[in-house]
Amino acid sequence: MSTQTYHSPAHPVSIAQLEEIYRSPFFDLIQRSRSVQLQNWDEDNVQLCTLLSVKTGGCSEDCSYCAQSSRYNTGVKAGKLMGCDEILPLAKQARESGTTRFCMGAAWKGVKSGDSRFESMLETVREVSKLGMEVCVTLGQLGDEEARQLKEAGVTAYNHNIDTSPEFYPQIVTSHTFDDRLNTISSVQKAGMAVCCGGIIGMGETERDRLRMLEVLCGFNPPPESVPINCLMSMPGTPLEDQPVVDVFELVRLIATTRIMLPKARIRLSAGRTRLTREGQALCFFAGANSVFYGDKLLTAANPGTNEDLDLLRAIDLAPMEQGLPASV
Repeated sequence: MSTQTYHSPAHPVSIAQLEEIYRSPFFDLIQRSRSVQLQNWDEDNVQLCTLLSVKTGGCSEDCSYCAQSSRYNTGVKAGKLMGCDEILPLAKQARESGTTRFCMGAAWKGVKSGDSRFESMLETVREVSKLGMEVCVTLGQLGDEEARQLKEAGVTAYNHNIDTSPEFYPQIVTSHTFDDRLNTISSVQKAGMAVCCGGIIGMGETERDRLRMLEVLCGFNPPPESVPINCLMSMPGTPLEDQPVVDVFELVRLIATTRIMLPKARIRLSAGRTRLTREGQALCFFAGANSVFYGDKLLTAANPGTNEDLDLLRAIDLAPMEQGLPASV
């Protein structure tokens, strides 16, 4: 379903236009995306984000890629929601390591105003927001009231990925709909929070599905503030455990096309970096990625160590975004 039910298009674009850009000669494509990057961003600046799972496992949803679903035998144990006293020291540690955005994720269907777990998250957000970092949360579905309370507590951005195209989505998730995702994003935007929204590639979708996903993102008004592009980490026990690794040139083409179409968005090189070479990651940065999730774990999946990331950035003459600077320059 088109996002135009919920948003007037910020950047009207057709799938044919996206296909034309995406299929253009590889070096022409990345040269063009690099030009867009330099026009809109500090060329040497990469934002480091830390993602903490504050409630792991036991999720009732059936997302085929997720090891935290209670429907699959993945070995991930269901945990309780971490309290503020547990989270705050980790947030301070992240800030000291150079992180400028602290993201907290909970494995559940969504949140409801008045629920004790939601109240606990609001308390945590209030405290973390005092540390001077951007505060992002991903708590599943929410409505207008929950979004308003999160905004008031100090959330600067809400992550809620659309994952893939509207057409392919039912093959990945059946416990909620693509429209449910869009409704949450609509509530987030009404509340005035930035939207962090992207997807996962390598789930068996076509390249056209990836461009349909981008077409939807281009329809958000305002456009998403950041776009995480995840490569599937095939988790044992999930329905997608046997999916092959994404071709790096397909990933780079998608990043470049996203940079051209969403020039003001932070493009976050997210899950799957452990399966990319240093050279592959460098090519992603050249094509338009300007943020990474930082730390040795992303929810339940492995991630490059912090020293590895800093070494890579130094090797290609990039620097972490300094704390206290605006998200764009």
